[in-house]
Amino acid sequence: MIAETLEDIRARLDTACERAGRDPAEVELLAVSKGHPAEVIVAAHAAGQRSFGESYVQDWLGKAEDPRILRLEGLRWRFIGHLQRNKVRFLVGRVELIEAVGSLRLAAEIGKRAASTGRRQAVLLQVNVSDEASKSGFGLPELEAGFGELRALDGLDVQGLMSIPAPRETPEASRPDHRAVRQLRDRLQQAHSHPLPILSMGMSSDFEVAIAEGSTEVRVGTAIFGPRPARPAVG
Repeated sequence: MIAETLEDIRARLDTACERAGRDPAEVELLAVSKGHPAEVIVAAHAAGQRSFGESYVQDWLGKAEDPRILRLEGLRWRFIGHLQRNKVRFLVGRVELIEAVGSLRLAAEIGKRAASTGRRQAVLLQVNVSDEASKSGFGLPELEAGFGELRALDGLDVQGLMSIPAPRETPEASRPDHRAVRQLRDRLQQAHSHPLPILSMGMSSDFEVAIAEGSTEVRVGTAIFGPRPARPAVG
């Protein structure tokens, strides 16, 4: 079943890239396995999937240390959820990318932890493109004003931007949000001469539109694994 849904998502991704005049190799499919058991990761890996996104630290730790997972070659973890500063120590140096860095305090803590071990931790900065009070992340003007300070933090390797647009009635209605994040990325690159190759935009419902607007990573969970079980009590 997972092999079939992955095949369908990859076909949709390829088609979206073709329509946008882009090479499918430019867009990474991140399988959002948060809330799902280790078995689905094993099945997805067997079907060729290598990048997985998790949102709850304790849940991820259980999977990362599961013998079935440890045997899988080439598996890459990306942390995509809200991260408390007191849990940064569990992730630094163990995940390929921390994606939802939405405050200077969190960025500074990640940088401090990474620098103390002689590492640089790759991160994405979360953009709250719709200025939703319920979401973390930098507003567009805030990030433009503070980007220089963020990129200068020791131990921090800012690789790009990510966003979670407000819910829209149709996928097409999310286009202005995705476009605004891409344009912000372009302005930051030009102003600071700092490459930001990763744009994490688009999920199960709207990833085709996000690809058309320049996304280089789409985060797809439900369309691959189905509805998530209840959220773990500890995250």
